Amino acid sequence: MEEEKSLESEAEVVEDIDSLRKVLQEERSKAEKYLCNWQRTEADLCNYRKRVEQERGEFSQFANMAFILNVLPIVDDFERAFNTLPDKLAQLTWIDGIRLIWRKLWVALEAQGVSEIKTIGERFDTAVHEAVRQGDGVEGEVIEELQKGYKLRDRIIRPALVVVGRGEEGEGE
Repeated sequence: MEEEKSLESEAEVVEDIDSLRKVLQEERSKAEKYLCNWQRTEADLCNYRKRVEQERGEFSQFANMAFILNVLPIVDDFERAFNTLPDKLAQLTWIDGIRLIWRKLWVALEAQGVSEIKTIGERFDTAVHEAVRQGDGVEGEVIEELQKGYKLRDRIIRPALVVVGRGEEGEGE
């Protein structure tokens, strides 16, 4: 009788151990699942932080772009004024003062990442040039600039308005 009780109790212990092993295995798989979910969530949070930081930088850049687009016509006006000055006025010191003001404005724009788009003598590129008309010159080459174009870092903020050669004259050059 005692042996039967002992065998029953051993069988119960074995059953208990088996059931505990199953429970332990289930808990381990839950723990792994929770760990994977936590790691995924942590990676998502890290990606979110990077995206927010990038968007913040882009917002700042684009806020500057709106201001820069409003200042570029002023730069154009300065350049047109300097190009149309009579020679006797161009030598006056107050004109030099105005040139210095224009230069300071341009240096401030350059510090923000603004640069001019090269035009004359370049191949026509629809990404940076806007053809206004065609003229006599090397085919596909910019022969005249009507309005300067500008980039803010790598982004075009205003394409250059240009005249493109149609290939009737200047082919031999």
